[in-house]
Amino acid sequence: MINDYRQLNGIALAYMGDAIYEVFIRRHLLAQGMTKVNRLQHVATNYVSAKAQAALIGLMEDSNYLSDEETDYYKRGRNAKSYTHAKNTDVVTYRISTGFEALFGYLYLSGQKERLGQIAQWCIDQVESGKISRGKQQTR
Repeated sequence: MINDYRQLNGIALAYMGDAIYEVFIRRHLLAQGMTKVNRLQHVATNYVSAKAQAALIGLMEDSNYLSDEETDYYKRGRNAKSYTHAKNTDVVTYRISTGFEALFGYLYLSGQKERLGQIAQWCIDQVESGKISRGKQQTR
């Protein structure tokens, strides 16, 4: 385990969180019986794209789903200086999604596996309920 996750910058937390969230989604899709790689990759995009992650954070904020500490780690990632650029989205959406990933990195590295699972399942539920569709938040 990392000695002190609190000392990591938002980009490092997001690096870890990206992988962790991806594992949750891949495991979920395989459990749904999907086995064709092209289909898995296409469907996974609905959960893991920068647009989907930004929309999920928006829903979390709207429903006060995150604790103050979780929000702080999200903001650490969102506000971090990144030297990479977004591939298929605008800079603001990319930064918000970096914050989303930093939240997952923080939860994983701080050993909060139960809360991590709760948030991952909440995200899956939001996508599958149609609140997040093709990476965009539905009109409320």
